[in-house]
Amino acid sequence: MNIFDKTLARSTSRRTPTHQPQQRRGWLYQLLRRLHFYAGIFVGPFILIAALSGALYAMTPQIEQALYAKELHAPLAQDYLPLSQQVQAANDYLGLGQSPLAVRPAPNPGDTTRVMYLGEGLGPSESRAIFIDPATAEVRGDLTVYGTSGSLPLRTWIDQVHRNLHLGEAGRLYSELAASWLGIIAVAGLGLWIMRATRSKQKKNLSRPGHKAQGFRRLANLHTSLGLWVLLGAVFLSATGITWSTYGGANVGKLRAALSWQTPAVNTSLADQPMDMTGEHAEHHHHAMGMMDHSVDPIMFDHVLTAAKDENIDTGLLEIKPPAAADQAWVVQEIKRSFPTQIDQVAIDGNSLNVVDRNDFADYGLAAKLSRWGIDAHMGTLFGLPNQILLLALALSIAAMVVLGYLMWWKRRPTKIENRRMGNLPARGGFVRAPWWGCALVVIIALVLGAFLPLLGTSLALFLVVDFLVVYTARFRGAVAGKAEH
Repeated sequence: MNIFDKTLARSTSRRTPTHQPQQRRGWLYQLLRRLHFYAGIFVGPFILIAALSGALYAMTPQIEQALYAKELHAPLAQDYLPLSQQVQAANDYLGLGQSPLAVRPAPNPGDTTRVMYLGEGLGPSESRAIFIDPATAEVRGDLTVYGTSGSLPLRTWIDQVHRNLHLGEAGRLYSELAASWLGIIAVAGLGLWIMRATRSKQKKNLSRPGHKAQGFRRLANLHTSLGLWVLLGAVFLSATGITWSTYGGANVGKLRAALSWQTPAVNTSLADQPMDMTGEHAEHHHHAMGMMDHSVDPIMFDHVLTAAKDENIDTGLLEIKPPAAADQAWVVQEIKRSFPTQIDQVAIDGNSLNVVDRNDFADYGLAAKLSRWGIDAHMGTLFGLPNQILLLALALSIAAMVVLGYLMWWKRRPTKIENRRMGNLPARGGFVRAPWWGCALVVIIALVLGAFLPLLGTSLALFLVVDFLVVYTARFRGAVAGKAEH
């Protein structure tokens, strides 16, 4: 043992309480434990906020049904008005001469029709929705809705807390850190569990809390066993959550494009379509061509919907989008995200009502389907209420693990040392003690993560650099002190 190792050993033994002797283990165990600890301490608050807001978001569909019952539902009736009359009622209510951005017909008897418009003061992916009684054309509500999910104000507010803390694009860095590090912390915890299980004589206590354990040991058992049970769910939430992030999400998109894993979309171009000026819908041609003045005859919604149902649209949950320009087609798309998924699309020429293109979910590649199902499961829509309950339990468990981690740190504080309010830190120097191939492997992993997930890679590299500098600074000071003694 050289002078550096002797000095480090002396300084470590002085800092360690006599009732908690340092256990010398392999470099990988020390590195994982220190990484798991520091990530939990510094990223834990972000994960806690994401978990609690995610748990609340999972239950919002039921809350929306109760809170916005007047807007979402209408009295049952024997007969219902054509969609065009419902759209006209929404246009008359606004009185702006503006055509809808999209229309969602009432999916079931007793539901309302949503007619959505662009408007001032709306954020990205937001629209102004007018809720129409499909039997009487009565306006039952006027709310801001968000995204394809059609979130109403309460769910949108919770979603923005979960997504960016209501801080805009800068706030999305918090959720990217939480999503990225959640998976790393979970995998590091699994590595620690495996190493402990190979040495432990009571392995059952590593998969379920021990009844006899008290104090720190009881907290540790709870943290460990709970982490084991939610491991797969935590990794799943981490992987799917990254797809919404700023930097990591962009790289995921590039990877999907390179591997042709993207979700296909219908082609809405009419550049190669012949103009039909003599058919039965020729009188509506000037409306389809006049999108620049935002003028669309409401009767077109009836004709386009009929054409779409004749092609491949067969669910009540659907959305109709008028063309954004004169050389674009109408789009009718299914929006049923629960399983079995129905998100077929069809593009229709408003001049001739001919089908320009169609896109069926059954024809998606496996990767595109898995991506769709993964995102919908993350949002709690894939399997309905069971999906929501599972997400709620998973999110609350992750939040409990964060709290247990802080309590463990608090319990390990040296009560006999003045001015110390927190617990001991894990042994440092695992990275320094690693063999050359171990160091190279860790550096390579950090570089790969840094390239694909910049925030995660940068913070991980920072941890390794700080750990390296702290150890060698301590060794240098110890060497200087040792020379001075001689």
